[in-house]
Amino acid sequence: MYLVGLTGGIASGKSYVATVLQELGADTIDADQVAREVVVPGSTGLVQVVSAFGFEILLPSGELDRTKLGEIVFADAEKRIELENILHPLIKARTTQLISEQRSEIVVYAVPLLVEANVDYPFDSIITVEAGVENQVSRLMNSRQMSESDARVRIGAQTSSAERVTRANFVIDSSGTKEQTKLQVVEVWKQLLEAAKAKG
Repeated sequence: MYLVGLTGGIASGKSYVATVLQELGADTIDADQVAREVVVPGSTGLVQVVSAFGFEILLPSGELDRTKLGEIVFADAEKRIELENILHPLIKARTTQLISEQRSEIVVYAVPLLVEANVDYPFDSIITVEAGVENQVSRLMNSRQMSESDARVRIGAQTSSAERVTRANFVIDSSGTKEQTKLQVVEVWKQLLEAAKAKG
């Protein structure tokens, strides 16, 4: 198995790149999906989060109010760390299980906070998707109806593009059209196949 970490800032186009990689033949695991899985109603994760942050972070249905929790942790670095300390071990255990179950030659783990959270899976390669801050801001304002100031706070809470690029083996520029992005992904995929073959 050849394990690839896929990262990038919020609204950079990671999901689109993950979809293209999947179409090309990779197995993909989405860290956000795993993070939702570990806090479903009745889970140990949700009990721990409610214990730390109170019942006001629950929706009437008993599910986690991710918007409310997001507002709390993005405004307070200590609370964000507290949440990460609860969730990361649960996410890591589930992710390790999922990785071991995949059957494709190349497995892609899409994780937004790969650099910030010191994600330490045994990646063979890391791809970062970069759109530029102004593109990220306009995408967040359009797709998530965020105010410009909220969008900039969210982007600012993540590591810088330069830090992600330093860690990455491949950089995909997603500031253009989807077609332009896809062409880059196809080129990276060819190199991943070669590297996977070389790894044996």
